[in-house]
Amino acid sequence: MMCPLCSSPLITQKDAHFYNCDTCKAIVKNSDYYLTAAEEKAHYELHNNDVEDVRYQNFTMPITQYVLDTFLPTHKGLDFGSGTGPVISSMLAKENYNIVPYDPFFAPDQSVLNTAYDYIVSCEVFEHFNNPKLEIDRLTSLLQPNGMLLIMTLLYHDTIDFKTWHYRNDPTHIFIYRAETIDYIAKEKNLDILELTNRFIVLRKRD
Repeated sequence: MMCPLCSSPLITQKDAHFYNCDTCKAIVKNSDYYLTAAEEKAHYELHNNDVEDVRYQNFTMPITQYVLDTFLPTHKGLDFGSGTGPVISSMLAKENYNIVPYDPFFAPDQSVLNTAYDYIVSCEVFEHFNNPKLEIDRLTSLLQPNGMLLIMTLLYHDTIDFKTWHYRNDPTHIFIYRAETIDYIAKEKNLDILELTNRFIVLRKRD
């Protein structure tokens, strides 16, 4: 199997289901264990993502607050992978922000992928990409020069017990990032890293 981000051969096993990529440092699930699209959709439909749930709103607040602090309502935004409850775009729309949702299962209007955006938000989505190179290429191509990609995904570091980690044990999580993976993406895609914590990442497309 080849790494779906950097195309390097995956040789080093992390465990029975995952490989370590020696090039981009991602942790990649063996494709033999991918869910079907129908199984994946059914799993997402179990999520209780109520846009009015204060806990859910607080969870996504790093992205929402960053948009409110950095962009104007007139800037164009895309909520990529908005899911069953598009809480970020819902909260921003209440503040009169111009943001549209997209989700391959729950908001599949492909026409929104024909527009350039000042910012794209993606919360708990990147770990689901079975082809992260294709998806990241698409997202960066949709950004205006100096546009920003705001990502929430948990990064792995070696102090985490991988075997018991909830992120590893979610059957829909197939591509897990380390901080070094984000560095790799930034260099490959000509992006500046503005924020990089273990769960919140901001990348800016260079002019």
